[in-house]
This record gives sequence, structure tokens and C-alpha cells, in this order.
Amino acid sequence: MNNWLPTTRQTPLQRSTCARREFLKNAGRGILSSVTLSLLNFSGCVANSHGERQPELIWGRRGLSDGRLMKPRAITIDSADQLYIVDMTGRIQVFDADGNFLRGWRTPEIKNGKPLGMTIGNDGGLVVADTHYFRVLFYSLTGELDESRTIGGESGDEPGQFNFVTDVVQRANGNFCVGQYGQIDLIQEFDPAGKFLRRWGSQGREAGEFSRPQTLVLDQSGILWVADACNHRIQAFQLDAPQPELVKIWGSPGSQPGQLKCPYGMAFDQDGSLLIAEYENHRIQRFTRDGESLEMWGHPGSEPGQLINPWALIVDSKRRLHVLDSLNHRVQRFQLPS
Repeated sequence: MNNWLPTTRQTPLQRSTCARREFLKNAGRGILSSVTLSLLNFSGCVANSHGERQPELIWGRRGLSDGRLMKPRAITIDSADQLYIVDMTGRIQVFDADGNFLRGWRTPEIKNGKPLGMTIGNDGGLVVADTHYFRVLFYSLTGELDESRTIGGESGDEPGQFNFVTDVVQRANGNFCVGQYGQIDLIQEFDPAGKFLRRWGSQGREAGEFSRPQTLVLDQSGILWVADACNHRIQAFQLDAPQPELVKIWGSPGSQPGQLKCPYGMAFDQDGSLLIAEYENHRIQRFTRDGESLEMWGHPGSEPGQLINPWALIVDSKRRLHVLDSLNHRVQRFQLPS
């Protein structure tokens, strides 16, 4: 399945959530800065690049039938290197690492919106951040929904309630960390049975605050890394304390090497470096854990190696990087260097 269908480039009306949030916030105060206006212009998102990297495989095609994609937005991978992808239709589709369709199903409701995040739980099942229904869903890898394990389901600001759920990860101790954005941007933690334990963060730009914590990733030592998307930065928290401790924070808005523009996707390479998909810079960038830029590639377009709004990425057991090239409705696979 190496056919793909290019799509048209994004227009200024197709604004990202980060740009829209900034626009609405400033409009409400009667302020429209030059920075905000530039975020609304697609031409302002072109990134400089260290160089280019060509994919070894491109697959996916826009459409509604099995195996086709409509703006894919979240991806995870199981122990057999099978890829689980959810798109804007609310379909969860499973592919092998070469893009061959294996099976698929739909989330229970999609009228209000579709999921933004997924992970494989400690028990090997699929855990889904059902964003616009304010909950976390639990599936078998063949699509059976276990409704008894659902976390949340109520919109609100009280502990255990959610605004828009962005992502979920499971710690080694079984606890679930769940990110959200909306009225309050924060992270909540639940025990393995779904009981609320604690939460931290708020909407803002100070250290420890968030503006759309889009992706959550745990490293081998159990530190939680957060793609603080609309603050254009990365934050990392040590969780083995009564109150999570901020241990890393880096990143600044921009398109130069080392800068970020809406980091949506994040994954660790096997060498310990951090790979980030920048939604508004239309590129992939690799960093050390201290925020030093090591390499980057990609710029707007529909040719091989080019990207339009890459939303998420994942690394498989053979150290191949699978990138959701969202507005091209496809997946690009890159072999990472040894």
C-alpha cells in the first residue's frame, strides 16, 4: 500500500488550535499583535531546515473506506509493531508497519468530536483519549470496548471531571496520567481502577502551567514529558513525589533550529533523544533531553519528505519513525540513523 494522494495546501482559514486560541484570547482583549497575525498566515509557517531526509515508505490515501485516512491525528504501536491510528472520522484503524490494513472500528460517539490521543496500556490493551466526550476509553486490540473501565465522562472542573482530553499514558505502577485543555489546562492522575488521585497545572505561560498539553510520554525512568503545544515548549515532571516536580522546561516559539511551533507529536528514539512533530512548522526535529537541537527535516508540501501539519509520530522496534502527515492524509516512514 504505497499509493498516496496529495491534498491542497492549508489556507489561512484552516487555522490550528494554537493559532485560534491565541486569536480569540487577544481579540477578547482588543489586541491583535503582529505575532498573532503571523500565526494565522500559512505562509508564515515555513521553516528553515538543517537538511532533508527522504522517507523509505509513504502510504495512505484520503478516503472513508478501510485503509484510507481522513486527517489522521493520533498513533500508537503494540509489541508486534502494529500501528493504531485514529482520524477525523472517529475510526480506529490497525495497520502493519508497511501500511497494510488489518482491522478497524469506530469510537462509540463522534458527533461532538473525535479522539486526540492513544496509548498501549500495561496489560497490552488500547487506551483512547476520547477528547470531546471528556473520558478515557479501554479497548482490546481487536476493538472490544470495556465500558466498566471508562475514566471520566463528565465535563467540568472538579477533580475527576474533564475538559477536552488530549492524551493518556500509564505509569509503571499502573496509574494513568491524562492531559486536558479548555477552561483549565492541566494533568490529572488516576489509580489503575480509575480513582482520582491528584492533578497539577493550570492554563498559563509560567513554568508548570500549560496551554494545550497535547502529548504525554513517559521515559524509561518514569519521568513524564509533556508537549506544551500552544506554549511552544516541552516540560518534564518527576512523578515520584506527593506533588509532581518540574525537572525540565525548554523551547521557545519560532522556526529556527531549536525553536518550536505547536509541538503536537513526541516520541523517544532508542538512543534516548526526543523526536518532535511540529504542527505549524511542518517538520520533524530531534532534541537532546536538555533541549539541544540535533537535526530537523521537512517543510510544507506534498512531495516525499515534505509535510503538512504533522500531528503525531511513533518509533517501532526496528527504529523506523512513522509520521502522521495529517493534511496529506498519509503516513511517512523514515529509517532513523544508527
